[in-house]
Amino acid sequence: MNKLTTIIMASSALLAACENSDQNILKNKTFDTPYGVVPFDQIKNSDYVPAFEAAIADVDKTIQLIAGNRNEPTFENTIIPFDRREEHLRVLTNLFFNLSETERCDTMVTLAETIMPMLNKASDDVYMNKELFERIKAVYDSRASLDSIQQRVTELYYNDFVRHGALLSEADQATLRDYNNQISLLSLKFGTNMLEETNQSYRLVIDTVADLAGLPENVITAAAERAEKEGLKGKWLFTLHNASLIPFLQYSDRRDLRKAMFDAYCTRANHDDERDNKQNVLQLASLRAKRAKLLGYANHAQYVIAENMAATPEAADSLLQMIWAPALKKAKAELKELKDFAWRYNYTTEIEASDWWYWTEKLRKFKFDLEEKEVSEYFVLENVQKGMFDVANKLYGITFKKVDDVPHYNADNVVYEVSEADGTYLGLIYFDWHPRSTKSGGAWCTYYQEPLDNFDGSRTPCIASIVCNFTTPTADTPALLSTDEVQTMFHEFGHSLQFLFTKGQYRRTAGVVPNDYVEMPSQIMEHWALEPEVLRSFAKHYKTGEVIPDKLIEKIERTRTFNQGFATTELTAAALLDLKWHTLSASDNVTDVNEFEAKAMNEIGLINEIRPRYRSTYFAHIFDGGYSADYYVYLWAELLDCDAYSAFKESGDIFNKDLADSFRKNCLSEVGNDTPTNQYLKFRGRKPIVDYLLKNRGLE
Repeated sequence: MNKLTTIIMASSALLAACENSDQNILKNKTFDTPYGVVPFDQIKNSDYVPAFEAAIADVDKTIQLIAGNRNEPTFENTIIPFDRREEHLRVLTNLFFNLSETERCDTMVTLAETIMPMLNKASDDVYMNKELFERIKAVYDSRASLDSIQQRVTELYYNDFVRHGALLSEADQATLRDYNNQISLLSLKFGTNMLEETNQSYRLVIDTVADLAGLPENVITAAAERAEKEGLKGKWLFTLHNASLIPFLQYSDRRDLRKAMFDAYCTRANHDDERDNKQNVLQLASLRAKRAKLLGYANHAQYVIAENMAATPEAADSLLQMIWAPALKKAKAELKELKDFAWRYNYTTEIEASDWWYWTEKLRKFKFDLEEKEVSEYFVLENVQKGMFDVANKLYGITFKKVDDVPHYNADNVVYEVSEADGTYLGLIYFDWHPRSTKSGGAWCTYYQEPLDNFDGSRTPCIASIVCNFTTPTADTPALLSTDEVQTMFHEFGHSLQFLFTKGQYRRTAGVVPNDYVEMPSQIMEHWALEPEVLRSFAKHYKTGEVIPDKLIEKIERTRTFNQGFATTELTAAALLDLKWHTLSASDNVTDVNEFEAKAMNEIGLINEIRPRYRSTYFAHIFDGGYSADYYVYLWAELLDCDAYSAFKESGDIFNKDLADSFRKNCLSEVGNDTPTNQYLKFRGRKPIVDYLLKNRGLE
């Protein structure tokens, strides 16, 4: 047993000191279940708070042990035990906040209101511990004797303390604690309001067949089944969830109903009622600006982006502007084409934002003889999933096996074991594909157990979770995905691959990357999704089993950049809106959310026929997620993923094994060992160039 193992075992013994006399399953650090999965079925809501209290107390004991050590501070007696200080607390935090997004209810919200202040205080107690910081600083000051990864870990932890207020006076630290607590509770309220608004603010109930004109059969069937579940048998129900909303906007011939649906979607949490988010937005923006000033930054964006590849808000904005100009130009050309096309149908009314989806779908059919519903008939969810697994197998040799003997947090879960080519167990992935009233909208990938290489040579494998809101199956039709949903599946799967492949002995660096790198491993997977070779492997007609014909693949390829002016403009507009909110200074006084947003969009020249992808009152990424001042990161990561994928394309083999091995090693597994810029250079041999991004979006 080496010295590091002895130190870690001593630290772990402290963390494992929880008593279990009250049979609270969550007080256990490990679980006696297949694969060590959380025993979801044994958890009671009453378990959470006591378990968090016990885990936080154990962290406090560990911190006291480290801070009170009278021996000279070293990497071994200070940084390592600090790095492993909260293994049990991490399990609880991952569990609770993952379930609060997939199984949200009034009880979970109430619990979050109790738990979040506990976690904020615990975090502040750690980073504002003077004795602990002095020991961290002592190791930091003598770091030249450490190896390169140890130096990086030490530097990052020192910086974490400074960014969390370690250098502030006691009075300013008290103020910072207050800001942190207010921000977390406001974010929770924002997210709760948005979920309730999406579920309850507007539901379109149709009771006349004539009002279904234009809608595909599978969309109608899904609406009928949705209505029946709500006690509306014989009617058709449409909601603001994307899987219901988007097909309605694409196909419904009832312009008035499309407009009603679209307007309801765009005004969520913006009705001056109990679920209104405008005050939450104003308070969050203000508090973040004040916190940034307290920590020595001009604004929240400067504070956040200092940790990213971009380094400054100006650099992030510069990339956005490089994309914005050609995107807006293309969007205006697309609008003109839509108007000209609509005139052919004797449509003389001005096209509004709520009309864009409808006329785009008709134009797609006219120009390319292609409709989304025609393509989706080949995209059976289970087949797409298998094709996705095949891509990962060809690239990395990994295999997937469905397992049923593990606990599930919801009956909708499907779980797969992932193994290396030689059979070595890598981890598990939970899949949760379809919408339900307790689940937040959108799609994301997270984990219940984070991967780590242990000092004794063993490995803690990843237990990942992919959550989506895809089109649901009906009694007669399997879940048929849209092209966008296919790419979303591959996207979230890309995140899980990084989690599964992560290597490293230190939590602070193992798989940890800046936010503007986070989306690169996911977005690069989207490139494979619609490759002809890949499509032929999984795209089979849901009725006949026929493999997608080459003519249809050619049509898909021809439409690859169709409507990209619109798509890029709405995305970039949202990123610019995010920066507008978060470059406010502490002295700025914004009082009207809608006025601020309208002014920001007017300044960049956004046309009335396009809305930003997210408006402020339902912009969950930045007001209830980890992307405040960071929504630009999707495009920054796209700069990387387009450049990286071009290496595969230019090699003549999209499954080039040497490139795949290098990408896995440098850009997925060991990416936390150095700056992402340096790790990317190891793979590509040069810095990324924007040309590939512009070409991929048809903006060159």
